[in-house]
Amino acid sequence: MNSPHPPLFGIAGRSGQGKTTLIEALLAWLRARGLTVNVIKHSHHSIELEPPGKDSARFRRAGAGEVLIASPYRYAIVRELNGADEPPLADLAARLSHADLVIVEGFTREAMPRLEVVRPSVGRDPLYRTDVEIIAIATDDAAALDTTLPVLALDDIAGIGAFICERVGIALKDQLATRP
Repeated sequence: MNSPHPPLFGIAGRSGQGKTTLIEALLAWLRARGLTVNVIKHSHHSIELEPPGKDSARFRRAGAGEVLIASPYRYAIVRELNGADEPPLADLAARLSHADLVIVEGFTREAMPRLEVVRPSVGRDPLYRTDVEIIAIATDDAAALDTTLPVLALDDIAGIGAFICERVGIALKDQLATRP
């Protein structure tokens, strides 16, 4: 898929339901099929990538609009919003390198198809009852749910991955990708 804007697919759910664990498993499954997948995660907390006394934090505090920290292993761009509105998801996604798919955790006010992770035993009120963007549920207890949405087994990573790919229009090959 060589679209200039890869499809966005959300993974939703209350805290403690297993969203991060599911995304980790999906990343491995999708990568094994030759797909490049980026992830955008929303946090309601302040993000500190380096301790306050480090150079990059000092540069931001001194007034830099953006600081890029680079090493032989990775780089990160930290942008101070300085009271400006948080950028919309589309603007953030446009900053990422090419990918076949972008998995989004959070950004629940943005329109995109979402799968909700629901563990009824945790006792949290599910989102699918009020969030019209949720198109399917991944759960460890399907019998406890009252829904007409597709319900997938939370431990069926292949089934969830195939569902997401089908929903966003990514054709999967039957065999795993071969990497040199």
